[in-house]
Amino acid sequence: MTKKPIWAPWRIDYILDEKPDGCVFCSMPKENDDKLHNILKRGETCYVVLNLFPYNNGHLMVAPFRHIAEYDDLTPEELEESARLTSESVVALKKAFKPDGFNIGVNQGVAGGAGIKEHLHIHIVPRWSGDFNFMPVIGQTKVIPVHLSTTYDALKDVFE
Repeated sequence: MTKKPIWAPWRIDYILDEKPDGCVFCSMPKENDDKLHNILKRGETCYVVLNLFPYNNGHLMVAPFRHIAEYDDLTPEELEESARLTSESVVALKKAFKPDGFNIGVNQGVAGGAGIKEHLHIHIVPRWSGDFNFMPVIGQTKVIPVHLSTTYDALKDVFE
């Protein structure tokens, strides 16, 4: 089956930009440009960021500022704040996009499906009853109809 191209304008920045040395989850918050890096909220130990390559519209991640790979290495403070920020993310997504449900989880290690195994992060993926449309089934392609900057603006207002 021939795959059809889908326009995804946000990907060109990733393709053309120089790749950062080190860990992206460590470098993004250190640059203090939350809009550029799609950081929606900062806590004391963790932060909320949009996934640049989302499984669905509004796909958020909660990551600790500290560079760790294992869930059981979280401090009690990181564990508490990551849970709170995950809950706040669900509330924000409900207000901004009215999803019908969520997938929330951690992919730890390569065998667990982690794309960036070196830095632990929690995925919050909003889901809608009709989001399994014909494109993934027939076209082997997932359509993300809302641009990341539009998603950021909608969620940033809710987080504030």
